[in-house]
Amino acid sequence: MLVIFDCDGVLVDSEILASRVDSERLKEVGYDISVDEMSHRFAGLTWDRIAKIIESDLGHQLPDGFHQQTDRELDRRLAEELEIIPGVHEMLDRLDYQRCICSNSSPERLKISLTRTKLYDRFRPYVFSAVAVRDKRPKPAPDVFLHAAAEFSVDPKDCVVIEDSTHGIHGAKAAGMRVVGFTGGSHSWPGHSDALTAAGAETVINRMSDLPHIVAALAEWSGLDE
Repeated sequence: MLVIFDCDGVLVDSEILASRVDSERLKEVGYDISVDEMSHRFAGLTWDRIAKIIESDLGHQLPDGFHQQTDRELDRRLAEELEIIPGVHEMLDRLDYQRCICSNSSPERLKISLTRTKLYDRFRPYVFSAVAVRDKRPKPAPDVFLHAAAEFSVDPKDCVVIEDSTHGIHGAKAAGMRVVGFTGGSHSWPGHSDALTAAGAETVINRMSDLPHIVAALAEWSGLDE
């Protein structure tokens, strides 16, 4: 059995930082959006998709270099301020299955976030960026999940994915995998759990301490331990 973790908003509390940076920068160019709305509307999406939506709302393109400048500011904030999701290290100590990370973030940003939170050595080399594997299609495409299953020689139906976004859940389900939703990040909002359930999560948790027994129960119910 393989347990696949999303990174942002599941292992590290980065979604709220990203939403703060994006909100601050977008207000500078006349797009007034709150941190909460940024989190709710765009969690799990790549910047390219976010930018298209915002440019459609604005009726014009964002300034040249906007994304690159915003990226640099976010990388700085992640390296200096990022916090781990509470209980992650303790959960990993108790988890008795193979594990990896599948994320829409770039390899460079994943290394910044995982190094800052002392998680890099607990997963490497099994840290997979959707924009760096196969056809480089981000979630909700299933590619990164299928890549992980192939790397471990595990059937997709024998994988459990931990996701905090509907886009990630759609990708995992398209890959034929089971999904546990997670709402323990600071960016979570009222109705988050319902949205993850509607997207296909079999159950939703908001504490990492609950994950080992949930995964063990899913393995037993599906006969994965046989």
